[in-house]
Amino acid sequence: MILTGNEIKKKVQEKEIIIEPFHENALNPNSINFRLGSKLKVYKNYVLDPKQKQETEIIEIGDDGIVLEPDRIYLGCTMEKMGSEKYVPIMSGRSSTGRLGLFVHITADLIDIGSINHWTLQMHAVQPVKVYKGMPIGQVTFWKPQGEISLYHGKYQGSTEPMESQIWRDFL
Repeated sequence: MILTGNEIKKKVQEKEIIIEPFHENALNPNSINFRLGSKLKVYKNYVLDPKQKQETEIIEIGDDGIVLEPDRIYLGCTMEKMGSEKYVPIMSGRSSTGRLGLFVHITADLIDIGSINHWTLQMHAVQPVKVYKGMPIGQVTFWKPQGEISLYHGKYQGSTEPMESQIWRDFL
């Protein structure tokens, strides 16, 4: 069962869903918009080997924004800290950004229950597109699970900035 926008607001007020800061004007009929944070992370290598820890570089998004180029993965993060121990978040890009050729979270859209973070966004631009810190870039829905809940305690928990892939740890 998906929560409506009004139910998301109610669950935030009841502290069953965490969205900090919460802005009521970001609510949609069955989701809430989230904004792009102020930092991006990019990989230094062109060829990415999942068995190797990847070197990254942090880019600050200035007030004038930054142009994202095609053929590059940009890791951003949500301005908002979000999550829940009672509901399953699913995030996606907004259609408004998709119509500009910016794909946000085309994979890994299912957030584990109990993951409460500034979530990392995987972004890819089809053509050069400018982004700004604080711009509404995606939306999140919340779903009621059925069955016994096991909370997430994984390697990305508690992140406050974009997190690069940790898949290399799976090969150890």
